[in-house]
Amino acid sequence: MLEVNEVSKVFSIGDRRLEVLKNISFKVTPGETVAIVGPSGSGKTTLLGICAGLDIPSTGEVTLVSVRLSSLNEDDRAYLRNQKVGFIFQNFQLLPTLTALENVMVPLDLRGGESSVHEKAASLLKRVGLGDRMDHFPSQLSGGEQQRVALARAFITDPSILFADEPTGNLDGETADEITELVFAMNRELGTTLVMVTHNQELAEMTDRILYLKSGELVEDKLLRVS
Repeated sequence: MLEVNEVSKVFSIGDRRLEVLKNISFKVTPGETVAIVGPSGSGKTTLLGICAGLDIPSTGEVTLVSVRLSSLNEDDRAYLRNQKVGFIFQNFQLLPTLTALENVMVPLDLRGGESSVHEKAASLLKRVGLGDRMDHFPSQLSGGEQQRVALARAFITDPSILFADEPTGNLDGETADEITELVFAMNRELGTTLVMVTHNQELAEMTDRILYLKSGELVEDKLLRVS
């Protein structure tokens, strides 16, 4: 599902060279759930972006759903993400001028030619507990409700793999627990592969494996359970 081979990422700031990732290698099998953890500045979000094809490595290779990302241009990577990848972000990334229902519909609307988009989006919003909030705009929703919308949007394309960047980072404890339960339940129901960045150790320990980053290096790959 995902193979990362000797990936490094270097940023140049004036005459300064900042190596954010250093020769990272790992594989994620279909249906597996993986957490990426580490202190702030360890390169977690950068690594997630490279895995998802949102960024390109300075060296090394990423293969996502059997496609070598280096063989694709920016438009091709965007097409692959729309067809095969779902995203959940810490700050929700909802479009403020669209209702909850319209936000969930966006990925399929971008594909074009999909039938029953409205019905599928409505069904997913009901699944995440927002059946009575479909016509509300993001500003009318709580943080937890916005993340539920984002979760429905992430799953509307039936993605092969879901990338989550601190999905509970902006939520209070009780709401975070509810979102966590939804993420893992829907992931199991659809058989989706999950790769998640988190600072929450309890959340990380709910996955099958934990990848520990420190100063841009993969220092431990810990198997917790067989998926």
